[in-house]
Amino acid sequence: MKQLETAYWAEIDAFRQARAGQDAADAWHYLERAHILSQQILRLHLHAHAVMLIFAISRREWREARGQVLLLMLAPVGALLGRIPLGNTGRTSVSAFVPMPIPEELRHVLDQEQCK
Repeated sequence: MKQLETAYWAEIDAFRQARAGQDAADAWHYLERAHILSQQILRLHLHAHAVMLIFAISRREWREARGQVLLLMLAPVGALLGRIPLGNTGRTSVSAFVPMPIPEELRHVLDQEQCK
C-alpha cells in the first residue's frame, strides 16, 4: 500500500502544481492518473473524486461537478460490490462503468501492489 499511496500523492502534488500554474489540461491529467491509482483504496478513491469536484467547481465546469457528486455516491457502492472499472479516469466524459487501459508506469505500481 505504501508505494501505491506514495504514487497517488505524487499525482495529487503534480495536479496542485499544474493548477497553480493555471494549466487546467495538465491538472485534469494528473487528477485522472491519481484516480486510476486510487481505485483499490476507498478513502483515496473518494478523495480523488472530491478533489475533482472541487476543481470542477473552481473552474465553473458544472456538468463535471454534477457528475462528480454522482460518482462520489457511486464509489462506495462499486467498492462494496467489487465493480470498480480499473483504469477508468473518473471523469464524467467517460462512462463510470467502463474499464480503460492503464498507463504502463501506473500499471507497474498497481502490479507491485497486487504481488504483496
